Amino acid sequence: MSQAPNEKKKIILSGIQPTGVFTLGNYIGAIKNWVKLQEEYDCAYMIADMHSLTVRQDPKKLREQILSAFAIVLACGIDPKKSLTFMQSHVHQHAELSWILSCNTQFGELSRMTQFKDKSAKHADNINAGLFTYPSLMAADILLYQADLVPVGADQKQHLELARNVAIRFNNNYGNTFTVPDGYIPKAGAKVMSLSDPTKKMSKSDSNPNSFITILDKPEVIVKKFKKAVTDSEASVRMGEGKDGINNLITIYSVVTNKTVDEIEKEFDSKGYGYFKNAVGEAVAEHLRPVRENYERLINDKAYLTEAYKRGAETASKFADRTLQKVYKKVGFIAK
Repeated sequence: MSQAPNEKKKIILSGIQPTGVFTLGNYIGAIKNWVKLQEEYDCAYMIADMHSLTVRQDPKKLREQILSAFAIVLACGIDPKKSLTFMQSHVHQHAELSWILSCNTQFGELSRMTQFKDKSAKHADNINAGLFTYPSLMAADILLYQADLVPVGADQKQHLELARNVAIRFNNNYGNTFTVPDGYIPKAGAKVMSLSDPTKKMSKSDSNPNSFITILDKPEVIVKKFKKAVTDSEASVRMGEGKDGINNLITIYSVVTNKTVDEIEKEFDSKGYGYFKNAVGEAVAEHLRPVRENYERLINDKAYLTEAYKRGAETASKFADRTLQKVYKKVGFIAK
């Protein structure tokens, strides 16, 4: 992270798990905003590979997904010269601070986490301790870098609130140590819904492959999926109550074209849903074209990727260690 002389930029931290190719929802809700933020803030973006271990992983596949996730982040426009970009497991201070914070987090706080309840229900055969305590690791991710802001979706607000509570508790017990982070919520396009069930968030874990777009889908696949998108019987391209499918498509089209809702409604006035869905599909395919092209170039340049993530980890570790050593001193450990 860099800053101009005499100008302290606010620090933003965000991470994304390497759980396969990112969806259009991941892109619009997170990564597209990351690209804009790096112009205004000191940004730290990590591949949250340690978090992925709360469910069982195939080691070979996980390694491929971690590298692919790193390449996708860069392909989307994250510049490792502007933003601190690294893999979480390469910075050992995350795990070390997580233990300290676990000792400052109450059992009741962790037991109220809705994601723990949801994932326990989905993975009843593997309700491990990491699944229960990973909000403490998430708090460590944020607090290590003294982040001022954390981009959060609706499903992550609870985790950010826990991180805030832990930071405040630690500061009260040991003296001012951590910056208490605030949430950063994008104004538009923060939540992209499923194309087959627009009442649900778009997810690549959906059993229906037509419900989601991945950012590496081929143009013809993207257009085909949008043509199958669920709408309603009104056949009027306008935002409205009970029009979840059309509302979702208008939101997506607005984000990729930078057109307002009013402009979109006028553009497609008197035109049918079929025409509109095709237009959305083509606009998304064209918007994602540079991402696909950048990814193909990067994933075949292993030397560049290796140099980039090693440099990122080295810088991240230096920054994180300043916070960790401060914490160790505060809790009473003897300096090395």
